[in-house]
Amino acid sequence: MKEKGKAPELQVGICSGEQISFTLNSIFREGKKSGSLKGGCIARYSGGKILLMNGANEIESGRPLLLTPEDINDSSFTLHAVTIGVDFHWQRREDQVFRGSLKFITGDDKITAVNVLSIEDYLTSVISSEMRATSSEEFLKAHAVISRSWLLAQIEKSRAISKTRKKYNAHTRTGTEVVRWYDREDHRNYDVCADDHCQRYQGITRASTPAVVKVIDKTFGEVLTYDGSICDTRYYKCCGGMTELFENVWEPVNHPYLQRVIDNPSPPEGFNLEMNKEETSEKWIIGNPDAFCNTAEKKILSQVLNDYDQETNDFFRWKVTYTQKELNELVKTRTGIDFGTITDLIPLERGVSGRIKRLRIEGTLKTMIIGKELEIRKSLSKSHLYSSCFIVEKTGSDGEKGFILHGAGWGHGVGLCQIGAAVMGAKGYSYREILGHYFPGALLNKIY
Repeated sequence: MKEKGKAPELQVGICSGEQISFTLNSIFREGKKSGSLKGGCIARYSGGKILLMNGANEIESGRPLLLTPEDINDSSFTLHAVTIGVDFHWQRREDQVFRGSLKFITGDDKITAVNVLSIEDYLTSVISSEMRATSSEEFLKAHAVISRSWLLAQIEKSRAISKTRKKYNAHTRTGTEVVRWYDREDHRNYDVCADDHCQRYQGITRASTPAVVKVIDKTFGEVLTYDGSICDTRYYKCCGGMTELFENVWEPVNHPYLQRVIDNPSPPEGFNLEMNKEETSEKWIIGNPDAFCNTAEKKILSQVLNDYDQETNDFFRWKVTYTQKELNELVKTRTGIDFGTITDLIPLERGVSGRIKRLRIEGTLKTMIIGKELEIRKSLSKSHLYSSCFIVEKTGSDGEKGFILHGAGWGHGVGLCQIGAAVMGAKGYSYREILGHYFPGALLNKIY
């Protein structure tokens, strides 16, 4: 637990490359004895060192280089051409503005820009980056709590992994099966990244509003806990009507507060909710069950989704179609495995929400089983499938075969469904009720 009343500091990895261009919008200093730095700068990887150029000033350092603002309350810096939405359908580059300090570290023959700032300042940006600041206050408060909880839980988890001195293994491979999940192995030199892999963080590029500042202040230091530990509060866009177990998506650890939740006040009629059989999963995925997240209300969706998220509106139920040739080439490119001509996609094991945990890809040259859910999504799309909750329809004759994936939901499905929570907020549920719905058994506590 943290010191009461004082928000801890956080290190966020923003972008990496052999060279990073940035602008100091106010006066910064590197160390106590350096002169002032301001304006356009370039940081470059140079023979294992960091070379910083600012006009006539040049600083070379073989250690991490920290630029600290003279006035922490009225300073900012801009990182240019930052890639956001990495590997997603809306990936793009944009200039982003940040408060706090700017740190450069080296690794893998490149440099990484890291933003060092207070957790509460970070959360103000996350809430604005993840969704519209015009969302209902109760939804924003719920999201502030889970963003803070998730963040502190990840920091504690990383420190615990470091103490064991054991390599964190999230990937197993045999001659017939590949199982991988994507979690803590990617970030060893900072706490979290700035993209959707962790939480979407874009500094003060997305201007925060008084409403966001208000909810951060109202929930200052509040987290969800279970059995004395901070909860690993995951979230995503849309569950598709039912949430998933943590262990079916990430490492094989059961969290009692991350169980299956029906995203509706009562179980929807006409559906068998046990998803271990293909016929029940098919009826669920093809169907249109009542759920908080089953909404087309533009006012609510525009509050939850940023402009580029609204480029896709088929999040509750969706369909993707491939010719056999397209699928052959796609899977070979995405997995590095030549299956030959793919003849079938067979779900072998599903989670409690219908999301596929293990998928067998059958081809004329190779047959392999892949999992977990994100590995499946990455293998079957140029970016990511919306979710691994899908059924496979084969079409055509022997000469012109095709595959149609009918799916449900947008994201991994563990924890809070953002669209469902936004609907709950619009319906008048309190943030405590929203949190209690998606994280049953967790307790709300103020830890600093």
